[in-house]
Amino acid sequence: MVTTRQTVRTVALATSLLLCTTAVPAAAQPADTTGHATTPREAPGVPEIAWGTCDDGAAAFECASVELPSDHDHPHGPTTTVAVTRLPATDPANRIGSVFVNFGGPGGEGVSTLHQLGQQLFEPSVRERFDIVSFDPRAVGQSDPATCYPDQESELEATSRMLTELPTNRREETRYILESAQLGLACTTTSPDRFSTASSANVARDMDLLRQAVGDDELTYVGYSYGTILGATYGMLFPDSVRAMVLDGPLDPREWSGVGSDELVNERLLQPRGGHEAFAELWRLCEKAGPSGCSTAALGDPAEIAERVLTEIQETPVEVPIGDGETLTYTYTTLVLDTFFSLYGVAGYAPVADTYTFLAAELGLVNTARSRTAAPDFDLSRFHRRVEDYPSIGTQLATFCADTETPGNPWAYPRKVAELNEQYPHFGLARGWLGINCVFIPVQDEDAWTGPWHQSADAPVLVIGTRFDPATHYDHTAPYASLWPDARTLTIEGYGHTSVNAGSPCAHAAIADYLVNVTAADGATCEGAQPFEPAEPEPPRREPQGLPFAGF
Repeated sequence: MVTTRQTVRTVALATSLLLCTTAVPAAAQPADTTGHATTPREAPGVPEIAWGTCDDGAAAFECASVELPSDHDHPHGPTTTVAVTRLPATDPANRIGSVFVNFGGPGGEGVSTLHQLGQQLFEPSVRERFDIVSFDPRAVGQSDPATCYPDQESELEATSRMLTELPTNRREETRYILESAQLGLACTTTSPDRFSTASSANVARDMDLLRQAVGDDELTYVGYSYGTILGATYGMLFPDSVRAMVLDGPLDPREWSGVGSDELVNERLLQPRGGHEAFAELWRLCEKAGPSGCSTAALGDPAEIAERVLTEIQETPVEVPIGDGETLTYTYTTLVLDTFFSLYGVAGYAPVADTYTFLAAELGLVNTARSRTAAPDFDLSRFHRRVEDYPSIGTQLATFCADTETPGNPWAYPRKVAELNEQYPHFGLARGWLGINCVFIPVQDEDAWTGPWHQSADAPVLVIGTRFDPATHYDHTAPYASLWPDARTLTIEGYGHTSVNAGSPCAHAAIADYLVNVTAADGATCEGAQPFEPAEPEPPRREPQGLPFAGF
């Protein structure tokens, strides 16, 4: 999702490693050469949405819950509850329809995130002409959640170490694999029915029913990060129902599904490379900003200082205050994860530099007097509260494990992660273990869509990539766009994860024009905000929750 600096730091440390993947079996129905069912589905009935007030007091919004088929192959069988919300158009007389928004993840909440961001997410021209609609995908949030333990307290007790500490030696690797197995068994035994229907394909089918329920003949959609996978899946399943799609921070769906691949999922998706490149830019820009703009520049070569901190903290963890007289042990992996997610937004660059300045002093690497100008925000107590907001780790694992393929041998991970970390120091470790849990979740969704991915929708789509996006690498932009008959690409020359965090009025204007008029220039560029430089005040924009959790 898109997040502020504070939310990134508190969320990312807890749940960054958890998403996983397994192979998808052949469909039970008769299939074509791609392995996908060819038997026509019985059309489920379109649900009626009884809009009402929202329980969280979001007065400008309307909320509802709808019952949708748990298995769309059996539309009159068991149902699953899906929570949905909308922000009504400000000019209903000239309303075009609804814009559906997915904020990423997978596992990101749509309802609470839209309540937080919805009134600032789009330009006024979009707010005038469209209802803004989002929903908690099945298995997530206020929808029926995929849970892994009897209650939240049990889950936190069982997983707290795994959520914050990555393995850095053979003993820890063994411990980590065994804890992953324990988590996978817990998820499998607690929510097999919800894991077995959580694929992006079923989420897309849910979205199509909701599209019909709000009265739209065609879908207008904005998907960030993982939301571009959901968009591509919808396009394959419902090509004639697409009006417009903004696909921001794309992930190549061929690499996402990874059919037949034995690579680590994040090796395919280039997150370690994205983190490595953004990390280098952080210190290049820090040096350029100088001591007045970046505290670490006052200590010497910022990149050299950072590497010394990362080396020393492996041997000497640092206790940092988190408020109320409590402290948190800041370890190497805590720092690496914090750094990666801080790079999601331009606003995170200066604070994470302050963190390195603070740690350099605590570790005795620099003259303390020179470093005390840093004032890092260490309110990591919110990290724990943010975990409490989510029903279970399973909400992040369910769709990811249903969709993606990753090495099936858990004991191959240490070698593969080490090789990835050799290529992309620190970030290979930070992102390479993503997928290990899914090895131990054998529940599979037979309706998952794993390809082909070449689209047939006639509608033009707008594909947006940000040059230094640590989570959805820019190099996926062109391959993703190539899958669509009429894709218009927009490059944000800047930093951060998706347009929400890039700070580009130009990009927001282009998105608004496209959504209203379904027109966009191909090959356009927009400038993003620059780290360590003051920017014009802009309404707060935060990328949806899905992003930090799975990191997409």
